[in-house]
Amino acid sequence: MKKDEAASRKVATDTTLVTAGRDPHDHFGFVNPPVFHGSTVLFPDTRTLLARDQKYTYARRGTPTSSALEAAVTELEGGYATRILPSGLAAITTAIMAIVKAGDHILMTDAVYLPGRKLCDTLLKQFGVETSYYDPELGAGIADLMQPNTVLVYAESPGSMTMHMQDMPAIVEAAHAHGALVAFDNTWATALYFKPLSFGIDISIQAGTKYLGGHSDIMLGAVTVNEPVWDRLNNAYERLGMCSGPDDHFLALRGLRTLSVRLERHYQSALEIARWLGQRPEIKTVLHPALPDHPGHDIWKRDFSGASGLFSVVFADASETQIMAFLDALTLFGMGASWGGYESLALPFNPSKQRSVTTWDEPVSGVRFHIGLEDVGDLKRDLDQAFSAMRAAG
Repeated sequence: MKKDEAASRKVATDTTLVTAGRDPHDHFGFVNPPVFHGSTVLFPDTRTLLARDQKYTYARRGTPTSSALEAAVTELEGGYATRILPSGLAAITTAIMAIVKAGDHILMTDAVYLPGRKLCDTLLKQFGVETSYYDPELGAGIADLMQPNTVLVYAESPGSMTMHMQDMPAIVEAAHAHGALVAFDNTWATALYFKPLSFGIDISIQAGTKYLGGHSDIMLGAVTVNEPVWDRLNNAYERLGMCSGPDDHFLALRGLRTLSVRLERHYQSALEIARWLGQRPEIKTVLHPALPDHPGHDIWKRDFSGASGLFSVVFADASETQIMAFLDALTLFGMGASWGGYESLALPFNPSKQRSVTTWDEPVSGVRFHIGLEDVGDLKRDLDQAFSAMRAAG
């Protein structure tokens, strides 16, 4: 579809994933945008050089490859504009630093991704920015935590590891009434299953390392904003020099084209595994927002159109030694940071020392699963033999 044809009519999300950010007729008919390697961009004459009067002036500020990815993500998110950064954490850092200054106050969900917490407790604190953590289930009650200098409310739903769901419409209403902006980490759902800006959220953040890339082979982040925030984000992006590489842009664009079919497979396989684990005597609790007994299920059902492959479990009456034996026995599940790739992962976690206003009351560590694209029957058999190894270790 030509660019002007796509713009003339609204198309479904699956079509957007295929058409956004590319126009083969601009590149001699090749269906994918080319990869532009380089740093220096030449100007045709002195007037253009002095005025910077051309689309690309230096590769750190963008290339046709990064522009293609930014355009595609922006269209998918329904935002005003996007900046692509070298990692998910770089996206978080740039988004927050675009908004805050010394003397400002942030409200941060207590279930935030751990490196985001460390950013607030170290670098931002060093620069005179105060952070208060709030219960992710607080909802409209967040209005009571607003201070005169609160400029940003940061949310992540579901929350890292413990899968807390947040009532974003209520939080947005309370924050905007105070004059604060709202940022949201949308890595879990992606814009396929949750569109933050349509809920009034000002800043949508994704770790493109996960589902946008989808193959565990890139480091990338994305920040999409509404129009009032764009100049601030773009200024922070340029001042911090947060450019990423063209090969990662290309791989993210390639991953984007298959995001819908991959995410649907992750969604359905993870839900089947979660239900199966919920019937196992070794499991006390399955933390998956799409399950009816999850505390945040009603929010998920109201606001989200799907789920990804990531969820957590709590074991019943298992020692740490037994949990380690379970993990060590797995053959189809790797152990490692990140998720969102084609492979399944399992990772132990214990957030008891990573909370400020909420608690982890379980006596043992939880395990976070990412369900990949393997056959579900094979994954169940692998889990079953790992449970046997766990019982033997008791």
